[in-house]
Amino acid sequence: MNMKYIRRATMALLAAFSMWSYTAKAQQATEMDYDAQYATELVKPGTKAPDFELNSPDGKKVSLSQFKGKYVVLDFWASWCPDCRKDAPNIVAMYNKYKDKGVAFVGVSFDTDVAQWKAAIEKYGMKYAHVSELKKMREANISKAYGVKWIPSMVLVDPQGKVVMGTVLSTKLEKELEKLFK
Repeated sequence: MNMKYIRRATMALLAAFSMWSYTAKAQQATEMDYDAQYATELVKPGTKAPDFELNSPDGKKVSLSQFKGKYVVLDFWASWCPDCRKDAPNIVAMYNKYKDKGVAFVGVSFDTDVAQWKAAIEKYGMKYAHVSELKKMREANISKAYGVKWIPSMVLVDPQGKVVMGTVLSTKLEKELEKLFK
């Protein structure tokens, strides 16, 4: 009888471990598939990044070409986007870490209300360049040019104006910047 109990307990433990292992792998796969799910239409690495000239919150024109010779992080976001608000501290931290290493950051907003856009920039301490068409994401020309279907999305452009990477995960962007600036 003792042997039966030990055998059943062992089988139960093995079954529980198998379920835990499967669940952990499924969760990891889900986390890793965000780009596969949401970044499939972003501009492809190696292609020329589409130039743009859009207004800053104070009405000044800002273009991608004015940052030529630097790496540029384009951060597509909106003040109303929960994931963007959650990611804002990560983007600000990357900006602070790389701004003196030749990396420019440009926030590309899909806000339609200037006051809300400005308030979010202030609230999150986003001290880098910002632009917007003041149009919804699906209506904005820049989202079409860059293939943005989900926010937050980030595109890294090299000093020659070529796309290095596109992602919806700031952690992937951070790893790429770390690799470039070792």
